Amino acid sequence: MTTVLITGASAGLGAAFARAFAAKGCALVLVARDEDRLTRLAERLGREFGAAAEVLPADLLDETGLAAVARRLADRERPVDVLVNNAGFGLPAPFPYNPVEDEERMLDLLVKVPLRLTHAALPGLRERRRGAVLNVSSVAGLLPTGTYGAAKAWITAFSESLRVDMEPYGVRVLAVVPGFTRTEFQERAGMDVSGLRDAVWLEPEAVVAKALKDLARRRPVSVTGRRYQAYALAVRHLPRGFVARRMARARRPPADPAARPHPAGGDAATAR
Repeated sequence: MTTVLITGASAGLGAAFARAFAAKGCALVLVARDEDRLTRLAERLGREFGAAAEVLPADLLDETGLAAVARRLADRERPVDVLVNNAGFGLPAPFPYNPVEDEERMLDLLVKVPLRLTHAALPGLRERRRGAVLNVSSVAGLLPTGTYGAAKAWITAFSESLRVDMEPYGVRVLAVVPGFTRTEFQERAGMDVSGLRDAVWLEPEAVVAKALKDLARRRPVSVTGRRYQAYALAVRHLPRGFVARRMARARRPPADPAARPHPAGGDAATAR
């Protein structure tokens, strides 16, 4: 039976990935900070799909928690076949207005954590000559959108490079690049998204379904929806100066950055 470890599994895209893999008959290792939510999710998946779901509560920004998840991925006696690096958060204001400690924590979760966990999983995947790594990125990584966008650009580039390295071993690697997705992400980041039209929003299940199709097709990057696919194509070909000027107009700082969140288009520019 295929075993899938998912970080940030308690809600949003993580929970949607858990449901999708459970429906395929996979065993799951669910990782997040909230043990109660993980347990409830595991119980639901067991009732609905008969899925075996191991609950592994861990704060990935704590070295002890991160090391525990890395050990689970490296356990040869209980092999993990698929790693989904999904955990993440954003900040409400552009880089100059956030405490540097918050910026460092965000970069640790978006860059250091998937690097460490992927490195722990790869030896077993390589030996078994099968398996996959899915890294949840963002369309924010295509634009000059602060530290969040820079971190997501890194995870996309990392995924594409790793895919080349692992292809001879039969290990697939996919960068999942969603746009605005209906999850708890925006509320937790303190983002004001009230002005966004319904047409820009994606459902988590649609993002996951597209990702699993693209994984099966061995594609390097998965972008959901024609709107975001066209957007990604346009951004890659437009002059960078033009894109930067457009983003600068969208990212004007709030009058009192400490008093209210930055509007959509700030450091946490998308749903991931």
